[in-house]
Amino acid sequence: MRAIMMRPGMLLTIHEWDVHTFRRIVSSRIHGTLVATARAISHTADGWAYPLLPALAWLFGYAEAGTFLTVVATSFAVERLVYLFAKKGFKRRRPANVVPGYRSHIIASDEFSFFSGHTSAAFLMVTLLVIFYGPMFGVLYLWSAAVGASRIILGVHFPSDVLVGSMMGTLAAFTLCAWFGIT
Repeated sequence: MRAIMMRPGMLLTIHEWDVHTFRRIVSSRIHGTLVATARAISHTADGWAYPLLPALAWLFGYAEAGTFLTVVATSFAVERLVYLFAKKGFKRRRPANVVPGYRSHIIASDEFSFFSGHTSAAFLMVTLLVIFYGPMFGVLYLWSAAVGASRIILGVHFPSDVLVGSMMGTLAAFTLCAWFGIT
């Protein structure tokens, strides 16, 4: 199998698309009315609730709650390591540092934007819930997508940061479940 090689101009093309799409989103007529909602949605993915989900699974007697806790903890540890290496490796500047005259609506917790950790974590958790407890949790993918959209609306990520974050979280969940022998 041939490795996928990035042409030098390909990253520039992606960046140009990102900036163009970002500008269209933040300059839309409804953008201002979405900021408060985006702030609330983004806050739900700050990480404070993720440890509660395995505890609730155990409390309510869900099957395999102990295994779920182990997989959640391991998955988040791996995902966070990949996230940190990607942030430090790519060093992609946030929209407020790239788009002239633009100021984000919140202050990000770190300097770099690629990839969206909020989005990655949200997709990771929802994918684990679906794998462990079934498709009834699939509706939470709407929440995960809203988290990603909120990060763009708030001005701390470009669209590709969110897209890659969603793929990374989902991939981390499937990879770690396969590693644990859970299908």
